[in-house]
Amino acid sequence: MHQVHRITLDDALPLLAAGRAKAAEIGVRQTLCVCDDGGNVVALHRLPGARLTGVDIAIAKAFTAAGHERATHLFNEPPGGPALPGNEAFGISHMLPGKFAVFVGGFPLEFDGQIVGGIGISGGNGKQDKAVGAAMLAEFETRTAAYSGHLAD
Repeated sequence: MHQVHRITLDDALPLLAAGRAKAAEIGVRQTLCVCDDGGNVVALHRLPGARLTGVDIAIAKAFTAAGHERATHLFNEPPGGPALPGNEAFGISHMLPGKFAVFVGGFPLEFDGQIVGGIGISGGNGKQDKAVGAAMLAEFETRTAAYSGHLAD
């Protein structure tokens, strides 16, 4: 039997709060998304003034991170990024048009060795998206640390 963990709205809201706080600190208007392990949106927050296009982009980043179990920027990171020209996954972003993102701002959420979801951040440059993502991931780690290792008890 395999145990599956699910991220809930109660899990997602503190991640959005952490992302919003970091975005405010660095002065960037962003859209933040948390999705579950199936790439379905659990929570989405478009900060005041964030671009309209950021909604779909943040969703795509979260979906890709959860579904492919890796940070989205790793697809195009030289030299071995699989989506770079000449590499095995070149063109993968054309699969699932509008849902697959291969640039900075998507990060998987891992708990107890399982991908339980993903986060997507859109609206800043790569450095800003990574900083907001790092704040959201740190909040996730803080909140899940108490549970790790105690699930089989």
